Amino acid sequence: MSERILMCGNEALGEAAIIAGCDAYFGYPITPQNEVTAYMSRRMPEEDQVFVQCESELAAINMVFGASATGKRAMTSSSSPGISLMQEGISYLSGAELPAVVVNVMRGGPGLGNIAPSQGDYFQATRGGGHGDYRTIVLGPSSVQELADCMPLAFDLADQYRMTVVVLADGILGQMMEPIVLEKKPARRMAGKQGRKLPPKDWALTGAKDRPQNIVRSLWLREGALEELNHKLQAKYEQVQRNEVLCEQYAIDDAEIVVVAYGVAARIVRGAVSKARQEGIKVGWIRPITLWPFPTEHISKAADQWRIFLTVEMSLGQMVEDVKLAVAGKTPVVFYGRPGGGVPTVDEILDKIKQMTIRNKTQVTRQKTKV
Repeated sequence: MSERILMCGNEALGEAAIIAGCDAYFGYPITPQNEVTAYMSRRMPEEDQVFVQCESELAAINMVFGASATGKRAMTSSSSPGISLMQEGISYLSGAELPAVVVNVMRGGPGLGNIAPSQGDYFQATRGGGHGDYRTIVLGPSSVQELADCMPLAFDLADQYRMTVVVLADGILGQMMEPIVLEKKPARRMAGKQGRKLPPKDWALTGAKDRPQNIVRSLWLREGALEELNHKLQAKYEQVQRNEVLCEQYAIDDAEIVVVAYGVAARIVRGAVSKARQEGIKVGWIRPITLWPFPTEHISKAADQWRIFLTVEMSLGQMVEDVKLAVAGKTPVVFYGRPGGGVPTVDEILDKIKQMTIRNKTQVTRQKTKV
């Protein structure tokens, strides 16, 4: 049996990345993810792997590009302003169809903001973030154990689809300590599939002796060539949407209110839902684990029963737009959030649920009166 150890999220994700076969880590310090860079500076050389503290976030993402082009498992990590600086490089990675893992331990914004936890980077992560028509797979863990479990899955998804995979955490998850189990042969608890078969990296730049040369590029100047590439990428993204959706749900069957939240916000929602259930309020929750691809069908199915939805975020409302698209006007969607490092409390969310319960009963009474 594997040993349970106490680790903070930033260090846990670093060790899990090493176990997953990370060949190279490139990073630049920024709070609240500095422990990742510090941990990897010690552990990667111990494993005879590459660690480089770069001169900037721009340098880090371009080094990831170079290492990935040779077929290596490469990653970087940063926090919100640093991830913004990496967007051009992520677009280049996407245009060249290179696998990469990028960890964003989010902080408050906009601008330099503060070092408090936030979920204000959801749009950036799930909409690509940089220029052009491209997507990144986005994982939204809600515990230190799940953050560690994300890492082998992230590398596997990146290699399988030749895409950038973003692990979207926040300052709380990066800094908090929890007991976890690190499997030397990853159990892939989040993978959804056992024994994911990865394609060979026959596209990699490994020297062209005795074989035709490989070309890795994101520049396509021949007329129609870039359009062809975009259609190829879109077909791949549609495959990801069909095969890689992950979400968790609780007490949906009899729920009159469904709360949708991800990451640390989802942990707080669980406490509020538990209290509401104890008071006899029929409420459940849905937690997206893949933020892209988004669990649209799960939410749409729940909306068919005319449940009211509440979306809770540590922002002024970003994921709520995806929830509304999934609900497609079938039932109301209410939002509650706090921006700039504000963290909702269990009691705040419980009060919101109670307000919605009163509102729902009033609407039902009015409908019966009309009938």
